[in-house]
Amino acid sequence: MRQIVLDTETTGLEPSLGHRIIEIGCVELVSRRITGSTFHRYLNPERDIDDGASAVHGLSRADLAGQPKFAEIVDEMLAFIEDAELVAHNASFDLGFLEAELSRCGRPLRLAERCHVLDTLALAREMHPGQRNSLDALCKRYGVDNSRRELHGALLDARILADVYLAMTGGQATLELAGAPSGQRAGGHAARPAVPLRMLPASAEELRAHEEMLALIARSSGGRCLWSESEAQDRQDGKDGAS
Repeated sequence: MRQIVLDTETTGLEPSLGHRIIEIGCVELVSRRITGSTFHRYLNPERDIDDGASAVHGLSRADLAGQPKFAEIVDEMLAFIEDAELVAHNASFDLGFLEAELSRCGRPLRLAERCHVLDTLALAREMHPGQRNSLDALCKRYGVDNSRRELHGALLDARILADVYLAMTGGQATLELAGAPSGQRAGGHAARPAVPLRMLPASAEELRAHEEMLALIARSSGGRCLWSESEAQDRQDGKDGAS
């Protein structure tokens, strides 16, 4: 299965108030492995950036003056996410902005109708009710390195989210390493060799102690010792299977 982990940075919080996307970052997963294929663009929002938003991502309007407009990269972006499941943290925020941009450039499209969407914030709230489930909190909970996240960045956050998502759902979070040495998994962890289990029979003393304990349980329970009943059933099943 192909998945695209995505994140956006914006000029503010409300697309309905004319706020725009200034950065898009996407990371590709195939069969739950990070492939190394990404889509990343800075965008000229053609408007000012709220001070609160700039404090989060560190970008100013002047920084983005020479970047392309959303309409110039829309076809490339749609081609990258085509036929993939979209994975985002608080997906309604990112998809709301993307759909507003699509409408603005004459491409009205509901992404949830084009792609399946997985919201990792909703998933985290189901898994960890009553706890903090921000991306930073999940990094701490699952041991994902976010030390480079001094400021938010769409591609950086998408890469971190890919690791968090894979950790949350119990899977691979590294690039596939072709030609890994025998006995070693991708990521450098040695595979544990198969070792036959040793079965140690109980000694005569241990068997006597076992029988004495069963007798004590039987007396205390008025003859209702489930272990004894189970052993009797096992013996009968063995007889039935041999006949």
